[in-house]
Amino acid sequence: MSDSAATDTKQSFQLKSASVSLTALELYYFDNDEFEANLRDKISQAPGFFKDIPLIISLEKYEGLDSELDFFKMIGTCRRHNIHVIGVRAANDDQRRLARGASLALLPGGSLKERPAPEAPAEAEPEAAAAQEPANEPAPAKIINQPVRSGQQVYAPEGDLIILAPVQAGAEVLAAGNIHVYGPLRGRALAGIHGAESARVFCQSLEAELVSIAGHYKISEDLQDIGWKSAVQIQLRDDVLVVTPLDKA
Repeated sequence: MSDSAATDTKQSFQLKSASVSLTALELYYFDNDEFEANLRDKISQAPGFFKDIPLIISLEKYEGLDSELDFFKMIGTCRRHNIHVIGVRAANDDQRRLARGASLALLPGGSLKERPAPEAPAEAEPEAAAAQEPANEPAPAKIINQPVRSGQQVYAPEGDLIILAPVQAGAEVLAAGNIHVYGPLRGRALAGIHGAESARVFCQSLEAELVSIAGHYKISEDLQDIGWKSAVQIQLRDDVLVVTPLDKA
């Protein structure tokens, strides 16, 4: 094969960055029987939501012994319930070794935090100090004019996400800041994805499969108690999602 022919040969794949929302199972201790019983109970609350989801085992609040961790048993239990464990987050050296042995990916823990603004030199004049301060403008909102259809994902990695159309069932919208949906919200909405607990979700008709703020979420069965199919805002208070009709906000 000539050099030119080799150069023209298509590659079998490309690597691209992808934004994928994941569910984290925050593990406090591990007992195999209790783990399966608790998992079965969670799945019974929303069978459709948990089917075939990718799952991360988060060890940031793990208080048990490392010797009690059995990732093979966790993987097997989850797989029996059509849940796929793909990685471990915030593990120590021993936990990482166990995770590698189970062929799991290793992910860093914690959420993204703001860097503190640099301080102006003490000897600088007020005018000079003000001139040296970096501009702290909010990130521009991402605006979507078309409906977000089933299977689509729309991601605003820095600011708010504004959607001037419906979000259909099976669609997913994610934002670092707030999410505004000027139409029915039928899919999944995840606001404050980098840990911003002040983020909110606004929609003209709440019909969502799932709403999440800073990792705290409610599924449709939980959301139907208040504001269902009406205009609402959803915010986080004391680690609980609170739904408020917009006419009472």
